[in-house]
Amino acid sequence: MATGRFWKSAFYWRNIAMMGIGFPELMIILVIIMIIFGAGKLPEIGSAFGRSIKNFKTSMKEAEEAEALAEGENAQGELAEGQPDLENMTEQEKEAYLRKKAEEEGEARDKKMKDDADSFTASLPRKGSYDYSQDQENKA
Repeated sequence: MATGRFWKSAFYWRNIAMMGIGFPELMIILVIIMIIFGAGKLPEIGSAFGRSIKNFKTSMKEAEEAEALAEGENAQGELAEGQPDLENMTEQEKEAYLRKKAEEEGEARDKKMKDDADSFTASLPRKGSYDYSQDQENKA
């Protein structure tokens, strides 16, 4: 008799641990959903859920295709424009390329900072052009 009780308790805990949802549990869940949302809203919810699954599948398929396309381009040995093959360069060529790239990035940052400073300076009033009385009229 102890053996039977062991198997019943083992079966019970296995179902709880594996989250075994049977037909009765699904019916209870469906009834609760119908009570919450009502029978009229269920088709709308189902169609929205179906559309979201469809959109997810298409986006995953597009992402896989884009990834496969990118891998195919890299596998063919084609490099993007402006991207030299660093693996096949000598150490001196690598250093020269990296130095040139760093200089270009530094020049771009300097140009941006200069443009920001020029735009800020242009927004300031000119010397002698500030009129206190006009400022007070504009505030009033």
